[in-house]
Amino acid sequence: MAAAEQSAEQFRGQARLPGFAAPRRYDLRLVPDLDGCAFTGSVDVSVDVTAPTRFLVLNAAELEVSPRGVQFKPHGAEQELHPAEVTNVPEDEILIIRFNEVLPVGEGTLVIAFKGTLNDKMHGFYRSVYELNGEKKNMAVTQFEPADARRCFPCWDEPSFKAIFKITLEVPSETVALSNMPVVEEKVNGLIKAVYFQETPIMSTYLVAVIVGMFDYVEAFTTDGTRVRVYTQVGKSAQGKFALEVAVKTLVLFKEYFAVPYPLPKMDMIAIPDFASGAMENYGLVTYRETALLFDEKHSAAANKQRVAVVVAHELAHQWFGNLVTMEWWTHLWLNEGFATWVSYLAADNFFPEWNVWTQFLEESTTGFKLDALAGSHPIEVDVNHVDEIDEIFDAISYRKGAAVIRMLQSYLGAETFQKSLAAYIEKFAYSNAKTEDLWAALEEGSGEPVKTLMHSWTKQQGYPVVNVKLKDGKLEMEQTQFLSSGAEGVGQWVVPITLCCCSYSRQEKFLFNGKQEDFNLSGLVECQKKEDFWIKLNVNQTGFYRVSYDEELASRLRYAIEANKLSAADRYGVLDDTYALCMAGKQKLVSLLHLIAAYKDETEYTVLARVIDTSLSIVEMVAVAAPEGLGKLKKFLIDFLEPFAQRIGWDAKSGEGHLDALLRGTLLSALAELGHEATINEAVRRFNIFVEDRETPLLPPDVRKAAYVALMQTVNKSNRAGYESLLKIYKETDLSQEKVRILGSLASCPDPDVVRDTLDFMLSPEVRNQDSIFLLRGVGAAGHEVAWTWLKEKWDYISDTFSGTLLTYFVSTTVSPLRTDEMGDDAEEFFKSRTKANIARTVKQSIERVRINAKWVESTRAEANLGNVLKEISHDH
Repeated sequence: MAAAEQSAEQFRGQARLPGFAAPRRYDLRLVPDLDGCAFTGSVDVSVDVTAPTRFLVLNAAELEVSPRGVQFKPHGAEQELHPAEVTNVPEDEILIIRFNEVLPVGEGTLVIAFKGTLNDKMHGFYRSVYELNGEKKNMAVTQFEPADARRCFPCWDEPSFKAIFKITLEVPSETVALSNMPVVEEKVNGLIKAVYFQETPIMSTYLVAVIVGMFDYVEAFTTDGTRVRVYTQVGKSAQGKFALEVAVKTLVLFKEYFAVPYPLPKMDMIAIPDFASGAMENYGLVTYRETALLFDEKHSAAANKQRVAVVVAHELAHQWFGNLVTMEWWTHLWLNEGFATWVSYLAADNFFPEWNVWTQFLEESTTGFKLDALAGSHPIEVDVNHVDEIDEIFDAISYRKGAAVIRMLQSYLGAETFQKSLAAYIEKFAYSNAKTEDLWAALEEGSGEPVKTLMHSWTKQQGYPVVNVKLKDGKLEMEQTQFLSSGAEGVGQWVVPITLCCCSYSRQEKFLFNGKQEDFNLSGLVECQKKEDFWIKLNVNQTGFYRVSYDEELASRLRYAIEANKLSAADRYGVLDDTYALCMAGKQKLVSLLHLIAAYKDETEYTVLARVIDTSLSIVEMVAVAAPEGLGKLKKFLIDFLEPFAQRIGWDAKSGEGHLDALLRGTLLSALAELGHEATINEAVRRFNIFVEDRETPLLPPDVRKAAYVALMQTVNKSNRAGYESLLKIYKETDLSQEKVRILGSLASCPDPDVVRDTLDFMLSPEVRNQDSIFLLRGVGAAGHEVAWTWLKEKWDYISDTFSGTLLTYFVSTTVSPLRTDEMGDDAEEFFKSRTKANIARTVKQSIERVRINAKWVESTRAEANLGNVLKEISHDH
């Protein structure tokens, strides 16, 4: 379009910025006023104008820009051009700058002065509150991903507009000022100092970071001399030591794995008191919630230690995969997040082999499976047409299904081929942007396998298959259909990398199944002489992202293989997880799932037992609605099943036991408490009462604290609130975020709906940071779901004004999804009809679909003729 024909209108309502001008370098100066919660700034952007234009269009949101503070100077020109008009378009978050003259093609400098507010929304340039010597203070922090750099300074705020950043801060002299690069110079002028940072390499806006506040740090160096620091609130630096050790090891490991050195001179990691997500991989300055970075030897649990290790590895993986090579647009977000999730397990497994993290990884796959079995799921690669849609794809599809399909592909291609091809991809696209297809091309070239064809079916269409297997005349008959939790038939078809073994793991078959049906001849694979030893397992070690449904005979052989301890931990997990999902979808009876659970009575692996426990608690919630008269018998069966494990592991750690025992202890005791097991509840209360008097008692170590809190809340009701009040007292006294989170996660497990309502009100009080509301919501027990839904409706206006992004979607999903009747589903549909904005639309739809699925499961359970008898029988059997 000729410059003369351009008009401001054509830039409105577009998904992307126009391409006729691109930034090359930003010279950014920011002056935050920490007490006044405001900031001013100016930016000089070197812009490359590639086609004649009278307009410059870039992003800005919630910034004041005066037309007098804007000018453009073409390089080599005598004087600057002043705009005829500067239009702020809030709904598109853009600034349209119109000049009377046509700007010449070539480089020029755009200068913009601006003002903004240090908001309290945990995105853009925001304030976080902390205490120093008993006094409340503000720190200034940035969180720009996905599209909030525009809330701090006007910029081309899309991942493909990479540029160099030269940042200067003017801040109070006593504060610590950090950014992506090391400080070059500080000039102190009385109470204010100017801090000048080294220029960054070419990078995307969403990775720029600035932090100003009072901090302590611990420091170490990698063998290459890269300086690594962990910054914490004053007085907490010792809690940064574990993360520091992990970071140093991780930078060395990834340098080898990606065959490219870490690109920056330093790596800072910092704990922020108010932080919306878990962590953010800003180039060279990674920000974290305190719970994801700090580890206190005395008061943190084993689960906290693992969380820190995995999150640190995830964020540091992004320094290569995401920061050095960046997705071209948010459609390819999964490349960043799926990959970083997968490789964080690779790192954790390398440093802590005794944690069995690849078995634990199956919990990530299960989360992906659950979301992707909804009709309202989305493909891994999702079209993003408006900035409002980006937040919602930071979900279990991008992270968990993304990680699982990468694992499936790595397992199919072989670890070495995969790693070499990956290194070639990083080398080729360093300092630029890539799409999903670029990764497939590199892997195809390195392996000679049809990677693109194989992977398209996994990233371009939503959902995944269930492979139905029957054994007939020595042949395995396989058929694939799309799996949906509703039990409906989907239309998808996949190229499925099948692996299978028979009677032993010594020989495995592997092939691509890409039709609708296929027969496989077993003759060469059967390893067992005796018929009673026979079993077949598909998807060996659960490396594939698909479910398997076996005919009755094959399913009973697998039950035997579990009881006889013939299967690997991952396969024991997979058989249970698939059976549970098929049962929920009405494809198998609850009775057969209960019989399968009984087969795990000698289970030794934490992750498998945790899955058994999760499945059991979910069945309890469903049966409470479907067959309340059988609930007591079901609970008795589950308590009888879990009690021997609890007796073996006990409340107290034994010498020489490992990390996984510590994880199991908490999970097991919590479950027994939730099932109402009196001995567990009484012992928890006994220990808790001692702990209230003496916080240093060895009787309530961090690993069992949450279990004790949950048990305590089972004894609380409207007329006896002592336990609740004691927990609130501990909550208010502790300054350890992990302890606060443990308490928040326990409060709403109370069986009295009135108390649950009080806990929800407490969550919205100033006592609880907005970021922590998710922990209380996640902890709502079976008795609290209906009251939580009523409460959400009453408080909706306040909640939707106060929370945004993923925090707001959590309120919807955690409150609506657990409801179990069609009437409730109708109610939710009616309520959200007039209240659904683009930023929650997908979540609302998925949550209501989950209610429908729950209701259907309730109905199919009611229709099971012999359920009552079976419950009677199993509750006496054990």
